[in-house]
Amino acid sequence: MTTTLAPMLLIVWAAFLVVTVILYAYRSNLTRNEEGQIFLDDAFAHEKAVQTAIVAKVTKLQPALRLSLVLTVLMSAVVVAYYSWSAYKALFG
Repeated sequence: MTTTLAPMLLIVWAAFLVVTVILYAYRSNLTRNEEGQIFLDDAFAHEKAVQTAIVAKVTKLQPALRLSLVLTVLMSAVVVAYYSWSAYKALFG
């Protein structure tokens, strides 16, 4: 492996991390106004529609959030393995 691989690995890892943080922040912003439990009658149909829309957005976001988290963890493992291998080669030649 060449020494130019390390900056590329870190850039890709950082990109995955930034996407993951943005998705978590977006989900947090969506669920900020979500109520845990609501008992609504027909007079509050608008609020019920808003809560249903929030739940739909969060449900739609979940697969992307999981994928970005998995990719970030895998890329973290690749970066750790790369630097571990480099340290091993430097120490034991």
